[in-house]
Amino acid sequence: MAGKAVVLLSGGIDSTTTLGCAKAEGYHLYALSFRYGQRNQFEIEAARRVARSMSVKDHLILTIDLASIGGSALTTEIPVPKERSEEEMSQHVPVTYVPARNTIFLSFALSWAESLGASDIFIGVNVLDYSGYPDCRPQFIEAFEKMANLGTRAGVEGQRIRVHTPLIQMTKSQIIQKGHELGIDYGMTQSCYDPSPDGKACGQCDSCLLREKGFREAGIPDPTQYVV
Repeated sequence: MAGKAVVLLSGGIDSTTTLGCAKAEGYHLYALSFRYGQRNQFEIEAARRVARSMSVKDHLILTIDLASIGGSALTTEIPVPKERSEEEMSQHVPVTYVPARNTIFLSFALSWAESLGASDIFIGVNVLDYSGYPDCRPQFIEAFEKMANLGTRAGVEGQRIRVHTPLIQMTKSQIIQKGHELGIDYGMTQSCYDPSPDGKACGQCDSCLLREKGFREAGIPDPTQYVV
């Protein structure tokens, strides 16, 4: 029988589907979300909705200040890129990249997992529709897992830490199809980098465009409320 699992939960499509995958595998779910200084605070409410819907054992929301570090359009007043083509998205690491975010989030997840006696961490990264973020690649995950087993008491005492990435080779449409099969209501989720003051998605940022494309290619109605 599967044990405890810490699942990183942002409230978007990928992390929500990852939580659904962990639940389907029989894990006892411990969801971890962050207020990290992001401009979009609606994703925290989305994460709460998702966690409640999947009856997680505990949902921990930590506050860390990455806005003071800066360097990202998600945490500063740097404009969020809009209406970019897929080719433009794939050329360079975009300004929506938050420096070392997944390294930081996974480190907190590792700490909580060790405290819980859990061997399993889930993160919803993927390398196909991923906007060019370097910390979504298999090489990064493999390196982090190796570090986790070298640098924790659990690891050195023989309790191997595993970092699960069930979506890593899936397109956004495949992820949505998987979530649909799991019965996930994507109307609960929030993906936009630059939502309106009332929480509607801008429909123009990279995340919105990938989301729209995913639903379209999956042949599943998009429940997102867009400004445009």
